[in-house]
Amino acid sequence: MSEPLTGTPLPADHPLATTDPARSTVGSPLVTAFRGGTPSRTPVWFMRQAGRSLPEYRQVRQGVGMLESCLNPELASEITLQPVRRHDVDAAIFFSDIVVPLRLAGVDVDIVPGTGPVLGQAVRTAADVEALPELTDESLEPIREAVRLTVAELGSTPLIGFAGAPFTVAAYMVEGGPSRDHLGPRTMMHADPETWNALATWAANTAGAFLRAQIEAGASAGQLFDSWAGSLSLADYQHYVQPHSARAFSHVRDLVDGGGQPVPLVHFGTGTSEILPAMRDAGASVMGVDYRLPLGEAHRRLGATPGPDGRGTVPLQGNIDPALLPAPWEVLEAHVREVVEAGRVAPGHVVNLGHGVPPTTDPAVLTRIVDLIHSIQP
Repeated sequence: MSEPLTGTPLPADHPLATTDPARSTVGSPLVTAFRGGTPSRTPVWFMRQAGRSLPEYRQVRQGVGMLESCLNPELASEITLQPVRRHDVDAAIFFSDIVVPLRLAGVDVDIVPGTGPVLGQAVRTAADVEALPELTDESLEPIREAVRLTVAELGSTPLIGFAGAPFTVAAYMVEGGPSRDHLGPRTMMHADPETWNALATWAANTAGAFLRAQIEAGASAGQLFDSWAGSLSLADYQHYVQPHSARAFSHVRDLVDGGGQPVPLVHFGTGTSEILPAMRDAGASVMGVDYRLPLGEAHRRLGATPGPDGRGTVPLQGNIDPALLPAPWEVLEAHVREVVEAGRVAPGHVVNLGHGVPPTTDPAVLTRIVDLIHSIQP
């Protein structure tokens, strides 16, 4: 358990600060595991648990665009709550998208079905960066309202806030949309480092403000997603990206709960096995691990120094392989049990997928996984 910090206290009615046991998340399985304690049950949630795999999601999204769904507080709250009701997962993940803060700031961006985020104009020059609008505090009010509505319904189940990490967001902005190899931003780092740093600083401040708004409004943890960081070498990550991820985390690292404990902060990326310690050093207290790296090896790479209980200092999150979700139950069950057992090396372990829920996933399979995990003693 971390020592109490001197920081900025969360509001007294915040789920991490309230004395109301029906609303407090401090002792929840998720927060307990994130902080390296032994939870009352093995906690689990799924990245992209709110979304296309659920028929109730498809129903409420009919005729409504993705960004419009994210910016409608009532609809965003309803979608966030759907998998908690259906699966009994140990956390809700705020329904949003990494480009939502760009739209709130006034950047011309949309999410095109079948393609993903697309900008009206790519950001590739110093002048382009200089022209970027700033995200205002007032523009974040729909996000705060959606969080407040959600937390009011969740009771003692935590909400996780999230934001896209600076590299991933900046990569979309440089490319103007999705990319397979992210050559544009990787080239900019070396060919025009001043412009890169200006753009990544903008992305970091925007992500940090977006994440802080969610936590202050009621989220009990925050997660920074760096979907494309796996395309970087360790040296490039450390020099050109890590300082900006640290800047994003710095926007929320001062926030503490009623007992003076910091809000848990998770860092996750795909294909990031070789840069895992550097991602941790950006400021996370919990590391998400994708399906490519066994949890035991992730634990070792993060510099675990065994104490009396043989555990290290970095709680882990992950890492069921999404490819096994359609497999025969006996195959999937064995894999899930292996993941839970592997996570015991860490001081805390929250079970998750090693990436997001595929849209073709049978929701009944996810519910069955949750039941299995909850039946295993922490």
